[in-house]
Amino acid sequence: MAIHLEEYQELLNDLPSKSQEVLRAAWNEAARVFSARGLDNYLKGALALHSLGRGEELVVTFIQEMPQVARAIGEDVLPDVVNFLLSMASKTSGQVLTLVVGTAPLAAERLGDEELFRNYLNVLSIMLAQAPRGLRPMLENLDQLLTQLTLGGLRRWVQWGAQAYKTDFEGQARFFSLQSPDALSVLQSERKGTLFVDVQRRLNIYLRAMWGRDFFLRPTAGDYESREGLKPYIERFVIHIADAYDDYKYLDEATPPEAVIPALEIYRAVVNHCAAHLAFTKEPLSMQMLNTTQMAIIEVIEDARVETLACQQFPGMRANWLAFHPVADYSEPKTVGDLLNRLARALLEENSSDPHPWVQKGLELFRMEEDLSSNQISWNIGIELAHHLAQIALPEYSPRTDGLRAVYRDDNRTVWESAEYSELEALEATWGPKQIRKKVSVMEMVNALDCEFAGDDAQEIWVLPTEFYLDQEGVTINALEGKAPVSDPHHYHEWDYQIQLERPSWTTVLERRPKLGDLELIENIIEDHKPVISRLKFLIESMIPQGMQRIRRVEDGDELDINAAVRAMLDIRMGQQPDTRIMMRYKRNMRDLAAMVLLDMSESSNDKVRGQDYSVMDLTRAATVLLSDALDRIGDPFALHGFCSDGRHDVHYYRFKDFGEPYNDMVKARLAAMQGSYSTRMGAALRHAASFLKQQPKNKRILFVITDGEPADNDVRDPQYLRFDTKRAVEELAREGITTYALSLDPHADQYVSRIFGPNNFTVLDHVEKLPEKLPMLYMGLTR
Repeated sequence: MAIHLEEYQELLNDLPSKSQEVLRAAWNEAARVFSARGLDNYLKGALALHSLGRGEELVVTFIQEMPQVARAIGEDVLPDVVNFLLSMASKTSGQVLTLVVGTAPLAAERLGDEELFRNYLNVLSIMLAQAPRGLRPMLENLDQLLTQLTLGGLRRWVQWGAQAYKTDFEGQARFFSLQSPDALSVLQSERKGTLFVDVQRRLNIYLRAMWGRDFFLRPTAGDYESREGLKPYIERFVIHIADAYDDYKYLDEATPPEAVIPALEIYRAVVNHCAAHLAFTKEPLSMQMLNTTQMAIIEVIEDARVETLACQQFPGMRANWLAFHPVADYSEPKTVGDLLNRLARALLEENSSDPHPWVQKGLELFRMEEDLSSNQISWNIGIELAHHLAQIALPEYSPRTDGLRAVYRDDNRTVWESAEYSELEALEATWGPKQIRKKVSVMEMVNALDCEFAGDDAQEIWVLPTEFYLDQEGVTINALEGKAPVSDPHHYHEWDYQIQLERPSWTTVLERRPKLGDLELIENIIEDHKPVISRLKFLIESMIPQGMQRIRRVEDGDELDINAAVRAMLDIRMGQQPDTRIMMRYKRNMRDLAAMVLLDMSESSNDKVRGQDYSVMDLTRAATVLLSDALDRIGDPFALHGFCSDGRHDVHYYRFKDFGEPYNDMVKARLAAMQGSYSTRMGAALRHAASFLKQQPKNKRILFVITDGEPADNDVRDPQYLRFDTKRAVEELAREGITTYALSLDPHADQYVSRIFGPNNFTVLDHVEKLPEKLPMLYMGLTR
């Protein structure tokens, strides 16, 4: 739902005229980026900066640049930016504050994470506290600095310059404008090899191509406090990676120093390992009653399990991962960490020659397992190996010094189940709206509800499981004031023809309750098409099942046909060859089929038919009414559904009539209110329609699709993408025993409809005005 600027007119009146003009120009972009709450913070932030009295340029820059910041890292950082500017207003000029806001999109894009951006604001606070005269020249060179430094490197560079030129104001200006040798020297020493933001897009494409799905990658300030950095980790289904990696040098002393592995290969090893955890781990393990040694061994086995499953699909990953493991050292181990690293390498190698008995025991136990699909085997093997390890005289295990040395391995926090862990809560907290919905009793709703007219952005929404009737009205409060409910999301895969893989759970179908229209509209349709109904009458009667039919003159039947038997006896008496077909059979005449009509309700269906006063939707409604009337009289079970889409996350689906539901005035009222909107993501709608059709216990199941155009959606630029996905959906339905037939109202559909539905499963209607008559005739011709 679009949010108009006029809704914030009271806040708008408090801004100066130039700011109002800029805000009107930037509003469309801001409304696309911000939620309702974000827009409120956006406008209130502009008002707060205006109240500082530091010039209108600061307010204008804020209005222009903040949507870009929100697009890069999210709208949650907006209050942090405003609070930072307000707190720094007494320490610097309005021009510097304007420069901070003007460079915020650059910092947000280069850092790529809201938490890193907050740490960046802390670095600016350090600057203002220790070297305020260096802030302006540093911001003017921010692009060059963030291109070469991580956030941790930038902080150390800032602290070095602030300490070195604490009382030398001219030296501060030269250092932070990168004009002094010291600045360039420290910059070079803090420079990292490859920044995550420079390879993030390539990594996303790489993961999609390898795994056939998207993973969420976020940078973390791995070297913010130390050069060694942090291990990668997975939290709430998001892969967190260090914001920079140097090229990897082999740990083998025999390898020449110039032999290094590019940092990009480290990134690939990291994301593949974390992706294997997410792809092959169904549920976390419990850490109760385990000590740190047992947990460490279980983690090594679990890493080996997911990597083995990954190597079965992608054998080339094994060599990539092995390159980052310490070179095999078969001398006597000195610590538990030595044994764990040897075991980790041995489990990854196809033919390990490690002679240590404990490592050999681990290999034996692991290779005995034929099914690696469950992580319970990691727990079982780990406990047994921990028992054998207790019999080896080694110093006690230390998590700080005895960890795995392979740089690509994560910290395995995702292996273990935390007390507060919930997959649904994790998904909602990461990508869903931060809103609480809970079911309450009638008394709670009546006595404790704060605001019964709260908007969609309310922090907490209460739901009454049953309807609440108003005695004085005789209707429910939901019917008077409530909104039509939306179903739980139904997720479906989608076929990507470019990578030849399915994107799992890529589209979301949301069922919406159809509105009710005027029944007089349906009655007028029936009245206007009386000649068509009259022509269909005899055809319909011929298709109505006749119940039990008696079939005479068969050799093998249910009972004797007396008349035929008498004639056979007469032939025998007269010396003629008798007719042996003297039996009679009973046949139950039933139509064993179920049909669904799926209506394309995209925005284009509202277009007027050329040279006529009615629209394509009017013709579709009329054809559906005539077909439904015919099907109801024939007795075939049928359903009427419709769809449109607003991007892959919101495919609207309407159920006007379900199987088993009578064709009555309620269904007709729903059809009367049909309207076209949005786009046509047909593949997801076909898969959802098939979920209902597959439940029908019939030998023949037909899905009729009535559409006025090709598959398309507002978030897809490639015109072939949704065509191939729809074709794939049709093939999937065919394997389920469902025949899909398309009736296209697009006169140019011959170019694509045959490739999608097959050469014999479509009809292109050149004269759209004939649709009401053609559709029932087409159905009867196909189902006789």
